[in-house]
Amino acid sequence: MAPPKENASLLFKLYCLTVMTLVAATYTVALRYTRTIGQELYFSTTAVCVTEVIKLFLSVGILARETGSMGRLMTSLKENVLRSPKEMIKLSVPSLVYAVQNNMAFLALSNLDAAVYQVTYQLKIPCTALCTVLMLNRSLSKLQWFSVFMLCGGVTLVQWKPAQATKVLVEQNPLLGFGAIGIAVLCSGFAGVYFEKVLKSSDTSLWVRNIQMYLSGIMVTLVVVYMSDGPEVTKKGFFYGYTYYVWFVIFLASVGGLYTSVVVKYTDNIMKGFSAAAAILLSTIASVMLFGLQISTFTLLFSSRVFQLRSFPFLNFPQGHQWFSLTLCLLFLIVDKRGNHWESAICIEFQLKFATAVLDSTSPTLQAGGCVEWEG
Repeated sequence: MAPPKENASLLFKLYCLTVMTLVAATYTVALRYTRTIGQELYFSTTAVCVTEVIKLFLSVGILARETGSMGRLMTSLKENVLRSPKEMIKLSVPSLVYAVQNNMAFLALSNLDAAVYQVTYQLKIPCTALCTVLMLNRSLSKLQWFSVFMLCGGVTLVQWKPAQATKVLVEQNPLLGFGAIGIAVLCSGFAGVYFEKVLKSSDTSLWVRNIQMYLSGIMVTLVVVYMSDGPEVTKKGFFYGYTYYVWFVIFLASVGGLYTSVVVKYTDNIMKGFSAAAAILLSTIASVMLFGLQISTFTLLFSSRVFQLRSFPFLNFPQGHQWFSLTLCLLFLIVDKRGNHWESAICIEFQLKFATAVLDSTSPTLQAGGCVEWEG
């Protein structure tokens, strides 16, 4: 069990950062791989359902360790699950929204490059900011809103990429992929803020809340399986198309979902932002190596800017961020197979000037916007 937030050590925070970054980056690339390898595809709806089941069992196990005995565990489950229908209904809301969001993630990564997905998915930042203002009665400064809209403008640049940019064996529909991301963004922003509000409105154990949410999530995802793929699942089987890689994706989603809850409770939001930003870099580099992704100037520009916006407040580099920007752009230049040096030089110059004007005004509130790539 993680230490309480107020007693969390630097080592524990670094541990959280490392695990968050590696799991987020690996999950996105692995999911993308399982949806584009050209074999008979598994049902993404069943994968989401299995993930909920695994998270439920893991949460029960952690709660058992927390309570210390089987008797206290059963008492806690009876009081908070069987005898608390209102709480179950309350937690069914994020369960439903997260189920939609997770299915949209599968659909998006079936039609978009992992790097493009990672960067475009950062639109959840303004969505989460808006939900925070409306649902938690918090306020954002003008500089924070300016950064939010600059981020939205940058996302549109990511979509300007050459056709046939990656080597995949299945037909893709980028428009459908971006539409799925749009729905996922709305779901992520609302569900994340809603769950935070529920967590902070009572002293109920985090793992009890997770169990309540995952029980509702299992019921919701089973309905989704029936409505979306019912006839095909009946014909081919619930686990049709499952391979070791698919189970690996499910494992990452399960660990990531639980880790999201732990990070919300025990760490600060700036670190979550840095983790997600680092995951973007790792996913982009992995996409170049595994899928032959050709990094355009716009993708280079915006990916590096997102990393800067979300990492410098955590790294505390007020004087050294220009050199860091230069290093980052050079890193992308090395992995860019087209090697357009003039375009990259322009990107570097733009980055150095823009970093000075905007980065230092970025606040922890903006960094908090749904930074983890798996939800619930």
